[in-house]
Amino acid sequence: MTRHLFSFLFMALLFFKVDVLIAQNETVKIIGKVYEESGDRPIEFATVLIADNETKKPIKGTTTLEDGSFVLETQASNFYIEVSFIGFKSKSFGQPVTRGQTIDLGTVRLSEDTQQLEEVVVQGEVSRTEFKLDKRVFNVGKDLSTTGASALEVLNNVPSVNVDIEGQISLRGSQGVQILINGKPSVIASEQGNTLGTITADMIEKVEVITNPSAKYDAEGTSGIINIVIKKEEKKGLNGSVSVNTGAPNNHSVGVSLNRRTEKFNLFSQLGAGYRELPNDLENRNVDLMNNTAILSYGEEFRNETFYNFILGTDYYINENNVLTLSGNFALEIEDQPSNTSFTSLDANEDIVSEWERTEVTDATNPKFQYELQYKKDFEDHEDHTLLFSGLGNFFGKDQSSKFENSTISGEDNDANQQTRTDFKESVFTFKLDYTKPFSDKWTMETGAQYVLNDVSNDYEVNNLVNGSYVNDPGLTNVFEYDQKVLGLYGTGSYEGAKWGLKMGVRLEQTDLNTLLTNTNEANSQKYTNLFPSAHSSYKITEKISLQAGYSKRIYRPRLWDLNPFFNIRNNYSVRQGNPELLPEFTDSYELTSIYILGRTSINMGIYHRYTTDVIERVSTFEDNVNTVRPENIGTNRATGVEFNAKYSPINWLVLNADFNYSTFAREGIFESTNFDFSGDQYSSKLMAKLKLPADIDLEATGNYQSSYETVQSEVEDQLFMDLGVRKKLLKGKAVLSLSVRDAFASRVSESAIAQTDYYIYNRRQRGRFVAFGFSYGFGKGEAMEFSGAKRR
Repeated sequence: MTRHLFSFLFMALLFFKVDVLIAQNETVKIIGKVYEESGDRPIEFATVLIADNETKKPIKGTTTLEDGSFVLETQASNFYIEVSFIGFKSKSFGQPVTRGQTIDLGTVRLSEDTQQLEEVVVQGEVSRTEFKLDKRVFNVGKDLSTTGASALEVLNNVPSVNVDIEGQISLRGSQGVQILINGKPSVIASEQGNTLGTITADMIEKVEVITNPSAKYDAEGTSGIINIVIKKEEKKGLNGSVSVNTGAPNNHSVGVSLNRRTEKFNLFSQLGAGYRELPNDLENRNVDLMNNTAILSYGEEFRNETFYNFILGTDYYINENNVLTLSGNFALEIEDQPSNTSFTSLDANEDIVSEWERTEVTDATNPKFQYELQYKKDFEDHEDHTLLFSGLGNFFGKDQSSKFENSTISGEDNDANQQTRTDFKESVFTFKLDYTKPFSDKWTMETGAQYVLNDVSNDYEVNNLVNGSYVNDPGLTNVFEYDQKVLGLYGTGSYEGAKWGLKMGVRLEQTDLNTLLTNTNEANSQKYTNLFPSAHSSYKITEKISLQAGYSKRIYRPRLWDLNPFFNIRNNYSVRQGNPELLPEFTDSYELTSIYILGRTSINMGIYHRYTTDVIERVSTFEDNVNTVRPENIGTNRATGVEFNAKYSPINWLVLNADFNYSTFAREGIFESTNFDFSGDQYSSKLMAKLKLPADIDLEATGNYQSSYETVQSEVEDQLFMDLGVRKKLLKGKAVLSLSVRDAFASRVSESAIAQTDYYIYNRRQRGRFVAFGFSYGFGKGEAMEFSGAKRR
């Protein structure tokens, strides 16, 4: 009774104060402290909110400091005050009645809300997938956010998404994936697995998987879009973390992440440095079936890299509705690529004609600059009424020199020396404008534009040792100029009701591509304009069962290295080159998916169909035992597949994840009078088990299987491998010890064979087991993180 009387008198006193302030039209300062009712401890990051008494809409808010204190100012004339924190019962204070320039709430004590705490634990403990109108949303729960894992590991937990040993990200087994951060291209998302290792799981709110993107998104990429949504950082003061990693083969790095936040600014930076080795065991057999001769080769390649990475950026909060972000990234890679390959030449009787070794010494320096400017405006009439502009600039350079030496061991003389030089420069600029206008809670319009400019110059030179001096090889020396501009405009409209929703849109893209070999004046120009329609619908049958259907048209534009005709002569019997006359692929994509939530089990099931024209395939040509691989446009492909994802937690300390994808395909096409019509199928599966052991130890095991499949010429063998990981949390989660083993049984082998009437080619590649050990510590309010340096390109 006394407590209620005190609350009543206190609120009456506050009402009296505010009434005087209204009359004077002066700024009101509200101060106080927030404490736990039981335990008498201050509550940090509690929310203190001023809201309009009539509309109930927030006017202004803040969060408490470490000692539970807060200061808040307003000129509002009719408001109430609410104090809240997750897991505690909120307290509201009506309009004060006393007059004065300062309202002192004193010590506000919050009591625990047992029911809310249980809901928070249930909902936040385990990561979950849910359906939205045109995407699936993977909400990152406590099971991931407290593990110290990187963004790449989080993605590996998302149904349909896989991250391989190189950090390459695939969706439903395809690698044409576009990675976005908060819905836009970003420095952090560049080059896929590059800087994503510097994002930690605790920073990620959710991951949106868009397998069939709407017209709002860039039409590039046939596999879809993965959008990583970062939490709005609310930690005041200086926060950060430091990590140290080591591994075998040599993989050592140190990383520091710092964040300084005030009311107006959020300054963030990341620094990293390290050294790593990436060995490859290779085996090749080139057999001429007409002459019964063969070239056998086997050896080991290394790509050793010392890297430095620095990210610096700031968010400037102009006011509550306008935020300006400026960030930049500088990275430097110093590469050393030694390799040693043994060759054997056999005659028709399989007798050795000659044996020799080819050694390579390659040095390269790769500077990278990336910078980003973003402005976001939130309109006051609706929380989803926004305007976003972003500009992203990217520069990559490579200054590389290589020396190749052939040394005869026995038989015919194969001594030869070669030198190559590469001077590569690439600039990419992306400008993006998006406007979202909700007309009501159900009807929304989106419109915007994007302009991408890509400019490349690659100066490549090959010199052969002749009579003691190096002589330029004009057939392998040239300057390749590449210039591409893409302008896109889009508009979408959507309706989303309680059970049913529909979203339709169209995107217009104009592409202007020009390539030029300057030494030989070989030019290629392509200009084309395309419409990319999209339609999506969803229906919620019950709270636990939902359906989603979608259609979109996509494009895959040939990449720079698809077009660049220069030879790679590391193994001069196995040569790769590009094709400057390649055309883009176009894909019509249809899918129907569903989600079921059954107690401790969530199940995603779907069927999809893709029809692709001008399919780009790697085609081998064979002459004098030399295999030359070049991309070509060959016909059409029809693929139909089914997908199954499930997550099951039978008991609190065990979570099981299963992914399965099966597809059949039919190819039709003719290339240089050769018919490439054929059909086949392929499937992949992944089973992951997570165990929470005593003493804050987490154990994870992931088994992967990828079936064999056919291409237009080759048979690719299946793969079966397992990854293991264990983590130990220390100091109440502020520190993390981690041990990971990738390809634990060294069973991940890439094998393929091409069997034609006049030649046979066999290729084998293996990278072997990777073991990594790491320690991370978070200070301030920072979390332990895992640092991963920039991925090489």
